[in-house]
Amino acid sequence: MSKLNALKIKSISKVGMHSDGNGLHLKVQKSSDGKTLNKSWIFRWGAQGKNSIGLGSFKDVSLSEARDIVSEYRKLVLRGINPKEQRDIEKIKIKQDKANQITFEQAATKYIETQKSAWKENGKSLLQWTNTLATYVNPIIGKVPCSQITREQVVSILKPIWSQKHETATRVRGRIEKVLEWAIAMDYRSEINVAELKSVQPLLPKISKRQLVEHHKAMHYDDLPTFFKKINDDPSVSARALIFCILTATRTTEAIKITWNEIDLNKKLWILKKSRMKQSIEHRVPIASQLLVILNSIEKSQNQYLFEGQKFNKSISSMTMLKYLQRKDGCSDLTVHGFRSTFRDWAAEKANFPREVCEQALAHSLKDQVEAAYQRGDYFEKRIELMQAWADYCYSAVNVENL
Repeated sequence: MSKLNALKIKSISKVGMHSDGNGLHLKVQKSSDGKTLNKSWIFRWGAQGKNSIGLGSFKDVSLSEARDIVSEYRKLVLRGINPKEQRDIEKIKIKQDKANQITFEQAATKYIETQKSAWKENGKSLLQWTNTLATYVNPIIGKVPCSQITREQVVSILKPIWSQKHETATRVRGRIEKVLEWAIAMDYRSEINVAELKSVQPLLPKISKRQLVEHHKAMHYDDLPTFFKKINDDPSVSARALIFCILTATRTTEAIKITWNEIDLNKKLWILKKSRMKQSIEHRVPIASQLLVILNSIEKSQNQYLFEGQKFNKSISSMTMLKYLQRKDGCSDLTVHGFRSTFRDWAAEKANFPREVCEQALAHSLKDQVEAAYQRGDYFEKRIELMQAWADYCYSAVNVENL
């Protein structure tokens, strides 16, 4: 027989257990500060009520709800089932069902969305994350629920590139680890992160110090004038962008995102804000006379970008120049970034310019901290001469009249 009612429960001030019957009790205890009373529901069963399970606070679970729960629990007890163990099993099942609702690809999309605001304006991190996951990860585990991803699957992603592209493989592993960390925090996966380095490293080839240095495949500077002769008359956006990227010795993302308000054609100057630079330092780039001709030939439109993509007010993608390059004979294994190495090799072996001027042209930070502390300027006047000499060399096999 029920002994409690709503009014009686509110009036109870005595600390202890107050029975409602059928094993349901109202537990009353003082709060940690001793100023208030906390009331919660307990179901007790077995000899002298030795087994118990909490049903929740009186604030959250009403008397009638508590009685309904107890009614179901008593049925379990009569069948020899422990209500507490049954509830734990159901919690695990709910957690597993939730985990199976999201794939790695979906989790990665959600993780990237949470991080976008913290990444730089130039979107380089976003671009790198999207490209590496699409290339190496999603084909293998993209459609796999986060809860089911195994260490063996992660190793199968990393193994083909671990030795040949170790830097890339390291970044891929770290990105998988971060996505799985997010999945664990969101209860889409258990506490085990199979992409941690200590988990996968024993199953991967040992890497020598020499292999740790990964270089982008580059064209030898001896072949560059002939290459320019082949692409100079190509009016496509891809060709113009690639020429621009090579003549300025800039990175892909820096070149494709150039806007009209960043350049001054009269001063032959391109200024990249620090938010667009890898080192977060403003970078001034001299524009050589050959490049100035190309820029003057580009018709301005309402699009803010010089190298317009297919969608309005969007630039070409990071893959546009690479795909164009790979379609050229003998260039299938080259990278756009590799032309920065070509420039550096030419500057070191063919040009007569100080090392610090060449490094500044590449927007490299000096590793020598003492030297960096004494460097105040950006050697812009000397870099004007350097970049013009570079452009002259690139165009040395081109008929200047056709520029």
